[in-house]
Amino acid sequence: MNTMTPQSLAWSDAMSLGHPLIDDEHQHLVALIARLQEAANEDLATALEAVLDAAEAHFSAENDLMTATSFPPRDCHIKEHEAVLGSLRGVARRLARGEREVVRRLAAELAMWLPAHVQHLDSALTHWLCKLQHGGKPVVLHSGGRTQHKTRGRGDSALAIA
Repeated sequence: MNTMTPQSLAWSDAMSLGHPLIDDEHQHLVALIARLQEAANEDLATALEAVLDAAEAHFSAENDLMTATSFPPRDCHIKEHEAVLGSLRGVARRLARGEREVVRRLAAELAMWLPAHVQHLDSALTHWLCKLQHGGKPVVLHSGGRTQHKTRGRGDSALAIA
């Protein structure tokens, strides 16, 4: 176990965006990043590969969705995805040369980056998707550890339960 990371990344309802598929993929990424943070040295390669594979699949799906719906800031969002994938691939090459500490640093950076990315860039995307489909933005209700997804259309009032 990595004792240098004070606290592993954990899913929080604050990362729920109101788009069940995207939320599920984010929850999966959070679990994989936490596993990478906690991995023993001999498990780093497998854990890193799992994060890379999941990130490639998720980013590809998001990129396709942004392109298909003409999401206005898609270029910036796609470039951020490409930068993260480039970092993951570069660190995987360094790990193959025996550099374990760089994986630990990457895991810590990913744990800080993902929640911010979700709450800013991905939040804007899910608002865009909801607006296109329903004419409003998503309202996410948190109650008893269970997240409920609702759509807020024109004229609807917002209700949030924490």
